[in-house]
Amino acid sequence: MADKLRLLAIQDVEGMEGPFYFRYDDIGADTHAASHSHSWGHLNYAAHGTMQMDTEGLRFLSPPQYAVWIPPKVVHSCTARHAIVYRSIYIAPDLCGRLPAEPCTVHISPIIKSVLADFAARDLHVPQTEADLRLAHVVVDQLELAEVQRCYLPAAASPALVSVLDALQAEPGDHRPLADWADSVHMTERTLARQCQRELGMSFGDWRQRLRFLRAIDALEAGRTVQEIAFDLGYSTASAFIAMFQREAGTTPEQYRREFCGIA
Repeated sequence: MADKLRLLAIQDVEGMEGPFYFRYDDIGADTHAASHSHSWGHLNYAAHGTMQMDTEGLRFLSPPQYAVWIPPKVVHSCTARHAIVYRSIYIAPDLCGRLPAEPCTVHISPIIKSVLADFAARDLHVPQTEADLRLAHVVVDQLELAEVQRCYLPAAASPALVSVLDALQAEPGDHRPLADWADSVHMTERTLARQCQRELGMSFGDWRQRLRFLRAIDALEAGRTVQEIAFDLGYSTASAFIAMFQREAGTTPEQYRREFCGIA
């Protein structure tokens, strides 16, 4: 699939005078950054749209409330299926010791968002003044305190659960109950539920809701109406979809569209 995607330039921070480098890009749809690594750690954030990063057998799909942290020397790649506004901060290795040692998604605080938005507005890549360096160090402090998840939409390992999740990703509006999915892979509902908790760290229903939320973000970006999105995702009413979206995002779909779907 990657050979059908446009290649994204990989940021070279090796030998750069630290301790920070900020990157900003408007990344078009169907863009891919090949597998690579840096000696620096870096935080990857989509100010709008959803971002996919792959690393060490994990796939990270993160909405704008979350960012993906990649520690130093971890091999990773990035794919944008839809256009995203990308923000990143590269952090020198000696400042990464108190940050997560494994790739993960982190809840991005309003303070981090504000610093990234301010630096992007000023096209500031290397903070040099004392004030800007203090702001960059605040980002590190915030990352140390951030809520960490292994993955916003975790992947499965066992073939049966992989087939169920693949089918659901192909048709996220499929609202069959867990018992029907279990029948489709010749196991009991209880066994499949346990596999979900063991491999995903969440229930089947929670995983499906996160998938629908991510697909809803892409549909909002594409200009689809709330009612169209609701029906495509298997909701019988727009109000049921809005309630789900508000639980995930803390805001309604239309408010989210106004806040996140413009150029940030």
